[in-house]
Amino acid sequence: MRKIIGCTLLIALFAAAGGYAWWTTQRDVGHYLSDLRIELAINEGVNNDRGNLLGIEPDLSPRDYQSLALVHLKLAAYLNSARDAGLINGKTVVVLPEHIGSWLMFRGEKNQLYQAANLNQAMHWLAISNPLAFANAWLRADGESRVNDAHLRMKANSMADDYQTLFGGLAKEFGVTLVAGSIALPDPRIEHGKLLVGTGALYNSSVVFDREGAAIGTPQRQLLPTYEEQSYIQPSPDHELNVVDTPAGRLGILIGSDSWYPENYRTLNEKGAQLIAVPAFIVGKTTWDKPWGGYKSVSTPSEISLKPGEVTEGDAWHRLTFTSSLPISTANAGVTVFLRGKFWDKHSTGQGFISRNGQTSPDQPGSGARLLNLWL
Repeated sequence: MRKIIGCTLLIALFAAAGGYAWWTTQRDVGHYLSDLRIELAINEGVNNDRGNLLGIEPDLSPRDYQSLALVHLKLAAYLNSARDAGLINGKTVVVLPEHIGSWLMFRGEKNQLYQAANLNQAMHWLAISNPLAFANAWLRADGESRVNDAHLRMKANSMADDYQTLFGGLAKEFGVTLVAGSIALPDPRIEHGKLLVGTGALYNSSVVFDREGAAIGTPQRQLLPTYEEQSYIQPSPDHELNVVDTPAGRLGILIGSDSWYPENYRTLNEKGAQLIAVPAFIVGKTTWDKPWGGYKSVSTPSEISLKPGEVTEGDAWHRLTFTSSLPISTANAGVTVFLRGKFWDKHSTGQGFISRNGQTSPDQPGSGARLLNLWL
């Protein structure tokens, strides 16, 4: 009898394990109708055949990341709208927001993940749907928050491939230079026009794709992530700020609040940056209008007099992001763009702006996707 019971339990255990293994392989893409509309919020200057900075603030949700085809459909619709408005040519530099590539970790997952009530629950589904990959990534995690590190690291290779396919493909399809926001990857590098990953710490990095869809220059790492992000995203204060040549001029990138530090602009000045792109990301539905909380990674630079709580978050971005503001920045123009949308219980907000000759033109309050164009 004991042998029969033992065999029965063993069979049940193998059946359960086999059923779980089969369940983890199922990836049915549900039907999803995405809003492809976008508003031209800012259009300054005239076309003098010197090119333009075109910022895109997409309105995205987890469902848009079910497949590359879906997220491509949305971003291509935005670019088609810009082309129809006469805003795209061979000298156009398109700028997308921070972390637009990081959400690729959710590409091709189970429907339960997209239907989760909150981000923590979605992360739970991500782990149990990919148990071996998650366990392997957790063992190799390099940050203080091993779980957050593992969630990103477990799909790093596919994320890098997807990032290049998606954004390099869009750059080639529309014949533009494209600043592909940012993506969190371990030790990213570019070899022969291809984005590759390593095995070290995670860095929040931005990659530029040329009109042929090739990655150019070096991935620009974020120098100073927020204190919260530093538990799994490695700061890179000693990393070099890069400048790449584009048909519209020499371009520098400052990710997020890296754009708040005067020293970064002086470095870009020395390298001859003529254009500055600032991909940004803010969490919180009303954060933009709340009191500014101060510098979130290191102490306030000595030449900055702004105090926490003195202005709103939005006003602080306008005052601290010195794109094309003499004498701190000698660049001709700059654009700052924010990711919009709702990722489970986390809203992402922000109102982008363009800068030229020390003057800033902010987007007006409103919802939905936005285009911000500046003719050079």
